[in-house]
Amino acid sequence: MKRALLLINPHARQGDLARQQAQHELTTQGFTLLEESAEVPERLPQLICQYREQIDLVIVGGGDGTINAAIEGLLETQLPLGVLPLGTANNLARSLNIPSHLPSACRLIAAGKLQPIDLGWVNGEYFFNVAGMGLSAQINRQVPKGLKRRWGVIAYGLTALKLIHQQPRFQARIRCNGKVVPVETFQITICNGRYYGSGLPVAPDAAIDDSRLDLCSLEVKHWWQAFSLLPALSQGRFSPGKGVRTWQGQIIEIDAEPPQLIDTDGEIVTQTPATFRVIPQAIKVIAG
Repeated sequence: MKRALLLINPHARQGDLARQQAQHELTTQGFTLLEESAEVPERLPQLICQYREQIDLVIVGGGDGTINAAIEGLLETQLPLGVLPLGTANNLARSLNIPSHLPSACRLIAAGKLQPIDLGWVNGEYFFNVAGMGLSAQINRQVPKGLKRRWGVIAYGLTALKLIHQQPRFQARIRCNGKVVPVETFQITICNGRYYGSGLPVAPDAAIDDSRLDLCSLEVKHWWQAFSLLPALSQGRFSPGKGVRTWQGQIIEIDAEPPQLIDTDGEIVTQTPATFRVIPQAIKVIAG
């Protein structure tokens, strides 16, 4: 597995410096690299298919949104994926135990430990890690890209503080495992991986290869009550009836009033009504 297509987003926080460092580390580890820019994420599936006969591995450097853009090419070619976490939250890398230190991530790729992982799917769109509606979609829609590149997670925090007191609750109907539950919520998060937000675990036993989706709905009556839930959110352990509803399943359907935008891996892609599915062991990834 020594021939690799290297796709790095030049707009990632470490930009061209990361590309040069990754190139040096990977060639030192014995890789023959073909390089293309990931500046236009929509082109990644085409590039992966174009090089499929010349490579053994695809290496993508960027944030979760950039890596998400490669999914259809990986599914088409069944080439394994190596991840260089160059984004803000890097929740996919967290779920896969990939170090944020770039040379260490390159050495991990060279070690070549493959792990089959699940994919999430919503309304025809794939996601590695997380989909959300409500506050998260508004944050991802409005966080300034320049601020995100410069300040990382802090940019999301500042945008959240700006929006949280403006964000109204919305009504939704959740269908899962043969049950239908009406809710009034600020935020619904559906995880395929373990982490969302700024590294929050969705459940203590959640994993990116557990063949299930984990849902978390924030149902406090007033936005400021969410601050009292921070200890529980940091561990993914919630008490029933204490402002957070959790659910697990392979298929989850959600209607909302008013209709809600849905972000997947940080990018707005669709809206409710929505059907979410897990696709077990869909892609092979090099993991820690």
